[in-house]
Amino acid sequence: MAACGSEQAGDSGTPSSGRSAVAGADKLKACPAAPSKPPVSNGLPDISLPCLGSGPDVRLADLRGPLVINVWAQWCGPCRDEAPYLAALAKSGKVTMLGIDYDDPRPELAVKFAGEEGLAYPHVIDQDKQIQRALKVGGPPLTAFVDDKGEVAYVHRGVLTSQEQLDTLLKEKLGVTP
Repeated sequence: MAACGSEQAGDSGTPSSGRSAVAGADKLKACPAAPSKPPVSNGLPDISLPCLGSGPDVRLADLRGPLVINVWAQWCGPCRDEAPYLAALAKSGKVTMLGIDYDDPRPELAVKFAGEEGLAYPHVIDQDKQIQRALKVGGPPLTAFVDDKGEVAYVHRGVLTSQEQLDTLLKEKLGVTP
C-alpha cells in the first residue's frame, strides 16, 4: 500500500491563522455544529480541530456515524488517487463524511485540492498532527469508519484503490449499502 510520509520540508508546525482569508475557503462545505456528547470508549479523540472552510471548530468526540473520516493532504499523491471514490461516496449521501487535512502547511493548496477533486463535504485542519496517536496515523491517506455509537469500527491505512473496495468496507464495517 502506498502512503505518504508524515514529514514535510518547510513545515513550521505552527497552526494556520486567518483561515477565512484563504482564497476559495468559502466555497467549501461548512463544518456543522454538533451537539456535545460524552467521549466513548474506542471512539474518536476528544480534540477540536478548526474548519478548513467556514463554520465552527469540530470536536471529534461529538461525532457519530455512520461516518467516514478521510485523512489527507494536498501534497499526498495517493490522496489524489483515491479522491474520486470519496467524492462519489459523498454524492451518494449514504453516510456523513469529514475530511482531515493532515500535517499540511499550505491551507490555500488544500482548499484548491478539495475544490478541484469535488470533495463536497466538510474538512478540518490538523496541521499539528493531534490525531496521530489516537488513529495511529503514519501518514495520509487513512480512512476511518465510525459507527452510530461513535466507536471507530475500522481504520483503513493507505490508499483506497477502487470504488468497490470502499463500498465493501462501508457494508462490512458500518452495515451501509452504497
